[in-house]
Amino acid sequence: MSRAGLDKNPREVAEMFDGVAKGYDRTNSVMTLGFDRRWREWSRRVLDARPGEKVLDLAAGTAVSTVEYAATGAWCVAADFSLGMLQTGAHRQVPKVAADAMRLPFADDSFDAVTVSFGIRNFNEPEAALREMARVVRPGGRLVVCEVSTPTFRPFRFVYKRYLLWILPFVSRFVSSNPEAYKYLAESMRTWPDQREFGEIVARAGWEDVAWMNLTGGLVALHRATKPA
Repeated sequence: MSRAGLDKNPREVAEMFDGVAKGYDRTNSVMTLGFDRRWREWSRRVLDARPGEKVLDLAAGTAVSTVEYAATGAWCVAADFSLGMLQTGAHRQVPKVAADAMRLPFADDSFDAVTVSFGIRNFNEPEAALREMARVVRPGGRLVVCEVSTPTFRPFRFVYKRYLLWILPFVSRFVSSNPEAYKYLAESMRTWPDQREFGEIVARAGWEDVAWMNLTGGLVALHRATKPA
């Protein structure tokens, strides 16, 4: 497995997620103490999908978030490059597409909105992927990214970086189908840029009106932006 702070090998990352697909949703709920549900709810609110809109849920995994967006009446498609993830979520009744975020199999201006939840930090080139997302979203369309971030409370930030991320792989041994993968995931969380740095990446990729909102004290952040009209 490639180190998270270095170039990520897409094939290795896909294989890693294939390996954790079984029990992935349960593991997330256990390891986040159920906060993953709240984060998805906030993502749904900020996305504000409307009936008749077309929404791309990228790095959708088992399509848990996709079905929640679709409940608004929007037409939502789950896209992921891990076939294992998509197969694990096969029982969820939303369209699913195996797709590489760097080369999306969609025409220009196909969607009203695109969203990524806890997946963009695993992309080989996040900025290039954000440009590709802008390509498939119509002018004036929306971007919402939910991702781990940097806690705003300094003492908690110290504990989080120094201790919590180091024990994540150990805890995963009791709940995950592939505990070794969580060493990579923990490292990807440590090396991910903070709220402002990621906002600057989004802006460089061609999006405008970039803003973010901290969730759970900055442990997670929601970034939103629009495609220039």
